[in-house]
Amino acid sequence: MVQRDDTRRRTAGTDQAWAALGGAPGLTARISYDGPPGLLAARLPVMALARSTVAVCALAAAELAARRDDVPLPAVRVDDGAVATAFVSERHLRIDGRAPTSFAPLSRFWRTTDGWLRTHANYPHHRTRLLDALGLSATATPADAEAAIAARRCEDLQEAVHAAGGLAVAARTPDEWSAHEQGAAVARHPLVTREALGADAPPRRLPARAGDRLLPAAGLRVLDLTRVIAGPVATRTLALLGADVLRIDAPQLPESQDAHCDTGFGKRSTTLDLGSRSGRTSFEALLAEADVVVTGYRPCALDRLGLAPEALAERRPGLVVARLSAWGDDGPWGDRRGFDSLVQVATGIAAVEASADGTPGALPAQALDHGTGYLLAAAVLRALTEQSRTGGSRLATLALARTARWLIEDLTVEPEPAGPEGTTDPTAAPGHDPARHLQETHSPVGRLRHALPPVSFAGGPTNWSTPPGRWGTDAPAWRPSARP
Repeated sequence: MVQRDDTRRRTAGTDQAWAALGGAPGLTARISYDGPPGLLAARLPVMALARSTVAVCALAAAELAARRDDVPLPAVRVDDGAVATAFVSERHLRIDGRAPTSFAPLSRFWRTTDGWLRTHANYPHHRTRLLDALGLSATATPADAEAAIAARRCEDLQEAVHAAGGLAVAARTPDEWSAHEQGAAVARHPLVTREALGADAPPRRLPARAGDRLLPAAGLRVLDLTRVIAGPVATRTLALLGADVLRIDAPQLPESQDAHCDTGFGKRSTTLDLGSRSGRTSFEALLAEADVVVTGYRPCALDRLGLAPEALAERRPGLVVARLSAWGDDGPWGDRRGFDSLVQVATGIAAVEASADGTPGALPAQALDHGTGYLLAAAVLRALTEQSRTGGSRLATLALARTARWLIEDLTVEPEPAGPEGTTDPTAAPGHDPARHLQETHSPVGRLRHALPPVSFAGGPTNWSTPPGRWGTDAPAWRPSARP
């Protein structure tokens, strides 16, 4: 039954997400909610997803703070305005007044002979592979691609682009996704999978509190092997909460400095070639002192490099591993690349949000990315709390497709009412000014206007300690710090 009253509208989903994280049910009573209605309006309950994921992340942070500092559980406050603004943080970002470009010309919907195809070609190598699959040259225009795609079937194109190493998915309805073999594989798993890795380790000794703020992750070291939005949002949140986060990228993979300006707050960034002897030696030295490893690549790609969760925990007992992928670890698409925009299309979200003429739509935010990012951070924080009591090594597994299923099937709450007619701003609503949740900060790459963190609890941090730097330019070393 759809929930309609305002109190239940605000709390819908929080108890579900907290239970998925293994949290004690009574703790959600410590969360209060504020902010205007009408944010992130859509046919699906996007605001409920956003609010719930931030709420459980803040609660997990408060729980860990209470555990490490031996204080009563701090009260958690969730501000819908801050949440909605953070969920479109990439749209609010300005670098010396310049708005970054989010999507490349070949990242869009295309009409085929029998439906719609969505492609993703933001990275140069993905653009090259897409054009190769279409039989087009590197100088091809969007009009050339449109003509090539219009003459072929969706499924044929999807498989041809995948075979070339590119990214494209056929648009499906929710029912068609449920009947698909990958949709069935996703449905066999909960929103968050939590398990012990089997490596023995004593209960975790959390570093002692230092300073006035409650920083639950202070003194902890996080290896960040993620890209784009979901994983970087999770590690950006752990950095907010005091962790020393070091992002590691392969030097041969291009990355957008603009994207890093949005998700690189509080972190440092380096490049390592894990296929080289020197790169692997540096990585193993970092792993030997790490507390958490967060990964956001296809499971098969990491396993080939010896970075499977079990292998990591064997080399570093007591580790928390948080693993994120687009489609999940199993099923026929378990080895496929994916992004939020593609998962929305494959799982039926784009069909639900379609316009009157049948053109597929999109959520008002990349909510699968952002929401899964906050759930991923919450899973790490909960694992650290549990480790402080029972020890061991922990694994948390999430997937954008699982979050999509939660949004479509399990969040039984009425969506937010539409904002003012004609508006294109998903954070526009009566009584809400997004500027309240934005700040300007000097950084090594220029003056940034950015969204403030939405994760909030009494005594906790209100902003990151450092701005993002230049991607890939930091040394592959931990900051000097006191260890427990």
